[in-house]
Amino acid sequence: MRLRAHVLPFALLLACAGAGAHAAQDTAPASTPAATPADADDTPPPTPPGADQITVLTAARIHTEDLAQPQVTAIAWNGQGRIVATGTAQELRKRYPKARRIDAGKATVVPGLIDAHAHVMELGYALLRADLSGAASKDEVIERLRAFAATAPADTWIQGWGWDQNRWPGQQFPTAADLDAAFPDRPVWLVRIDGHAGWGNRAALRAAEAAADARALAGDWQPDGGRIVREGGQASGVFVDAAMRLVEKAIPAPTEAYRELALQRALEAAVRNGLTGVHDMGVSRADLALMRRFADDGRLPLRIDAYADGNSDALADLCAHGRYRHPGGRLQMEGVKLYIDGALGSRGAALLADYSDDPGNRGLLVTDPAAYAIAVYKARDCGVQVASHAIGDRGNRLVLDTYAQALAGSTAQPDSRWRVEHAQVVAAEDIPRFAQLKLVASMQPTHATSDMPWAGDRLGPDRLEGAYAWRRFLDLGVPLALGSDFPVEQVDPRLGLFAAVNRTDRDGHPPGGWLPGQKLTAAEALRGFTATAAWAGHDEGEVGRLAPGLRADFVVLDRDPLAVPAAELDDLKIQATWVDGQPVYEAE
Repeated sequence: MRLRAHVLPFALLLACAGAGAHAAQDTAPASTPAATPADADDTPPPTPPGADQITVLTAARIHTEDLAQPQVTAIAWNGQGRIVATGTAQELRKRYPKARRIDAGKATVVPGLIDAHAHVMELGYALLRADLSGAASKDEVIERLRAFAATAPADTWIQGWGWDQNRWPGQQFPTAADLDAAFPDRPVWLVRIDGHAGWGNRAALRAAEAAADARALAGDWQPDGGRIVREGGQASGVFVDAAMRLVEKAIPAPTEAYRELALQRALEAAVRNGLTGVHDMGVSRADLALMRRFADDGRLPLRIDAYADGNSDALADLCAHGRYRHPGGRLQMEGVKLYIDGALGSRGAALLADYSDDPGNRGLLVTDPAAYAIAVYKARDCGVQVASHAIGDRGNRLVLDTYAQALAGSTAQPDSRWRVEHAQVVAAEDIPRFAQLKLVASMQPTHATSDMPWAGDRLGPDRLEGAYAWRRFLDLGVPLALGSDFPVEQVDPRLGLFAAVNRTDRDGHPPGGWLPGQKLTAAEALRGFTATAAWAGHDEGEVGRLAPGLRADFVVLDRDPLAVPAAELDDLKIQATWVDGQPVYEAE
């Protein structure tokens, strides 16, 4: 893999235009520059100003997501990376005879893929820590940790990411004792796949008590918005949601060099998987400053729409100084990410009734509703877009109720595009409220296919009516912005396309799909990762489509995602990722 932000086109595509390209209809909407008809005389038209900086790319198919001209065979952009025309290969070659030409042959080009909900720094940290994702047992976790520890400095904590007890025999939470035999003295801290629970050994628990001025983790007390899992009154080793901070504050802060490496690794992984944009949910003031340095130095290969990390310093900056946009066009912060509840996998999602597999437990509100409302109103009054994490039906109802009250009293423009992140389990009667309040449902298709083996046990059959209900939202006209929540899921939008269309795992189980009535078409799924994702971030005037005036962000695929069998969507090959008309990733 090569990151090359200022390099001319990749060698396989650099050729005289013509070979392998198919012609689209010779039509151009009135709102775009007029194209020279294919049957006109052979006299070249006048050369437009700056034509020597024009690049024309041709391909067998180019899906634009532009309703006026949804499929073309050529696009042209200028030296500033802005698209100046779309149309047939023949007409654009004639219009720009001196343009640099790139032929993608039989490849298919789509607008740059945008992950509408992800965590960039967390991905980077996960890539630098022990990878526990997919581990089928606690023994496999220990085995991976031993291998990782052998390569890590001896005086550091052993940190890992991605364990999931739902994959293990018995599906029970682990304990500190499970780690102690292998690591009796060295602190170990492992974050669950959803980021909403952590598992530590006794050495980590001792460090946590020391950092808390010797306050015992034992007893019957619980931190606000979290839960210490206990056995016989003693902390077992698992901490849910806000309780995780009791351990994490004892871990030495990462160095600036480590943070830079984490960001670099995350960015490389993103563009390698075809992402040209990410909505980064929960960015601190310090993380925004790091990203800004990358942008200043030309090291940001994609666009980051950063959302401030709750009612904290970053939101205060937005309220004091206004919404932020980097002059290079690849970094902005204009919204805030808030939390109301936890996650379903760790039984922290706030439900209206008990968990079907855990009587007496209705989940957690990680933010007090009154404090949550204060943050919502503050963001509204500062003109900041609000995005709220809500997974359980009680969590979603609280968000909807708060939004309804805040928006009813707002004097701001009605096009607020406030978002509900995940909208994972929603009471059936609450789904129409998303349309009534003109909200965005920001959902992650691979959550459904990851959760389907056990979601029915958590919820029971009745609550599945409003669970992972993409089709119900879309049919009501609710904008559906799609993402992955990486590193909770993999940083690969092809897996999201596959899950949205099939609702199966990659082996095709269950046959016909889980809750198949909620499937999306390939075109709807692609739109969720392109045009609608851009719209959800107020970026439709910049990205999300391939149309004149917009930025030349696109992905070159080996096959057409709207034509291949649905079962092959996860196997599309990414040949290159382009941002601002320059390749930022090229396949070897």
